[in-house]
Amino acid sequence: MPSPSIVLISEEHPTEMLAGFARYQAEYDVRVARSCHEALLTTHDIVAEGGTVALFASESVLPDAEVLHCFHKLREKVPTARRVIACHWDRFLTDAPGLRAGMAKGKYDAFLLMPRGTRDEEFHNAITDLLSDWGSTVPDPEVVAVKIISPSRDGLTMAIRDFLDRMGMPSRVWEPDTDAGRYVLEKWGREPAYPLVCRANGEVIHATSVRDVAINVYGAPTEIDLEHVVDVAVVGGGPAGLAAAVYAASEGLSTVILEAEAIGGQAGTSSMIRNYLGFPRGISGMRLAQRARNQALRFGAQFFTGQVVDELRPGFDGDPHVLCTESGEVRARSVVISSGVAYRKLRVEPVEQLVGSGVYYGAAMTAAREMDGQDLYVVGGGNSAGQAAVHLARFARSVTILVRRPDLAETMSQYLIGEIEYNSRISVRTCTAVVDGGGDGRLEWLGLEDVRTGEREQVPAYGLFLLLGAEPRCDWLPPEVSRDERGFVLTGRDVPKERWTDGLPPENLATTVPGIFAAGDIRAGSMKRVASASGEGASVVPLVHAWLAPAPEGAPV
Repeated sequence: MPSPSIVLISEEHPTEMLAGFARYQAEYDVRVARSCHEALLTTHDIVAEGGTVALFASESVLPDAEVLHCFHKLREKVPTARRVIACHWDRFLTDAPGLRAGMAKGKYDAFLLMPRGTRDEEFHNAITDLLSDWGSTVPDPEVVAVKIISPSRDGLTMAIRDFLDRMGMPSRVWEPDTDAGRYVLEKWGREPAYPLVCRANGEVIHATSVRDVAINVYGAPTEIDLEHVVDVAVVGGGPAGLAAAVYAASEGLSTVILEAEAIGGQAGTSSMIRNYLGFPRGISGMRLAQRARNQALRFGAQFFTGQVVDELRPGFDGDPHVLCTESGEVRARSVVISSGVAYRKLRVEPVEQLVGSGVYYGAAMTAAREMDGQDLYVVGGGNSAGQAAVHLARFARSVTILVRRPDLAETMSQYLIGEIEYNSRISVRTCTAVVDGGGDGRLEWLGLEDVRTGEREQVPAYGLFLLLGAEPRCDWLPPEVSRDERGFVLTGRDVPKERWTDGLPPENLATTVPGIFAAGDIRAGSMKRVASASGEGASVVPLVHAWLAPAPEGAPV
């Protein structure tokens, strides 16, 4: 397969543009076009030769087309490519105001100054970020950390790859009769059983669940010195749990994080978060989670993924709290509950039976790559649904968002609504619900109902992605931890007055059990946004410090 291409579009400064991208020529096929028309012809040739384009970089002014119109035509040919305006410094101040608004609608990914020297690292930092983001979404990555051998792309195989993607471990699936398949089978040395998962160190396991892979890669809680009581145990590795881990570990608290699935929680499945503070070009949920995880590791936090907490036994009178998992117990002086929420079930039985075979809860980043040229549906009206639709549109022929409400404005951020309106591959059907579905072994059609009239219609569908809102993951909590009628954990003044102590409510993020706190989506009244969850995770650490601090001499105990 030919190297991926970078197409530069410049009539006035092609020499400067090519010089700016010189360092990429060793690994990318860098081509120069002098107009939009020439860029379209060049792209056609690349695709015809079996290649693809990773990045288009254009000057702000072209001789034969408005630059955003050119990007629109190029996206129709290669929807997965990233798009950059590299503006010459003579035009930067005059062209920026008219073009920057296009980024909010997803018309392109970055507005940069053309490189001003051979080592303009600010420019190259943006370019490598975009190329890295592109590389994480291609079906077959160049660098592979984990090989998966399976004769079919069944639900388990896809779930394992999705887990590895979210953990930042590039993977690829091979069939048993390929060179890679025969290599892994030989190392396995037993009766074939699928899927087989082979790590970079050569160890091969037969995975019966995602949890098998997580334990194989990251270990089990039994590896913790159980003689040691940690200062804080964080249950859940989403934005709230990660923030709590970073701040707790950086301030010298011994910190353990237990995550049932992949680090990042629901946010980890977001293809691109564009409104998170400090990332002007946006950041994928997976990358945000991995950076936070590495930050916490740097300060000494310990992570254990694939670990479901089955029970929390509260400690009283100075005893530690005990978190029980299948693999062992973790004892902690304080606990932060940040286990997040699960997507609500559709509860349409014929559709539920196809989960993993064309039907997916969440954005299913890995499954998106298998949807090339297909017709897909996304159910949900929140930001997660909007982000999923935009990502899926890079691969699918069409993406239809289904919502029961009359519009998206009440539940989705305006920047996403604008991006969806601009994208010709995405359409929105309001006042519509999924009531049926089926297919021969995988999803082939859906039954849709107009919630106003009751009129039903059957439509062909290759994929259905369900992002239906939040249900708490609280079954493992003891009755001593007070929850609301929906099951979310109550904290602070939301706690019923009869559970207050000496007429005072718990602290803002404290539960009804001293030393147990809650942060993020699991907490009743939380905003259900990445930034607010991160803020709560950071804010809980001073409360943990106050709880762990010894009482002053002479103070009542």
